[in-house]
Amino acid sequence: MSWDRERWRSEWQRFQNLDWQALDIKEAGEWPSLLKGLCGVLAFLIMFGGISWWLVGEKREQLATEQRQEVRLLSEYRSKASEVAYLPEIQSQLATLEEQMVQMRAMLPTSAEIPSLLDSISDAAVDNRLTIETIRLRPTVSKTHYIEHPLDIQVRGGYHQLAQFAADISQMARIVTQHDLTLVPVDQQGDVLRLSLLARTYSYIEAVDEGSTP
Repeated sequence: MSWDRERWRSEWQRFQNLDWQALDIKEAGEWPSLLKGLCGVLAFLIMFGGISWWLVGEKREQLATEQRQEVRLLSEYRSKASEVAYLPEIQSQLATLEEQMVQMRAMLPTSAEIPSLLDSISDAAVDNRLTIETIRLRPTVSKTHYIEHPLDIQVRGGYHQLAQFAADISQMARIVTQHDLTLVPVDQQGDVLRLSLLARTYSYIEAVDEGSTP
């Protein structure tokens, strides 16, 4: 045991007194054992690092890719989980909208009901003691899911009667929208006014097809 301590003490002294500039790789066998051991450890670490880089490098890249994918999937999961949490509320809102669409569609006339709608507008003018100058259909305008039925309306009468006439049109069982309203006096001295407007009613293409089926 004492011999081993003496030996290591001797090797340590040789290592401390080593002239680093005089080292020659060709004489590596004569180097102190401690230096040779350090060189061996260094060579092992370099070799181990190279093998690790060669064997583990590809796996490390794959791991990084999987980690990025994990982050993306986790984000998608959280987003979908949030959507699922609001799904009952969305379904309830959708059901409400569908009910409203059914109600609105029931208020739209079919093409077969347009003549009776014109009669209703004429009746509203007569009930308000107005003079009818024009109530006629323009050519229809086809849209993607519905058809517009424009109507030219021109009537004469007092201001309050004309206002009530416009209100009666807006309260009809079928939807009729009013556009481009103009109100001008018939003459300079009288109280009679002329109301001109473009009214539109609408019908679904499906409803038109059903109504046109013999």
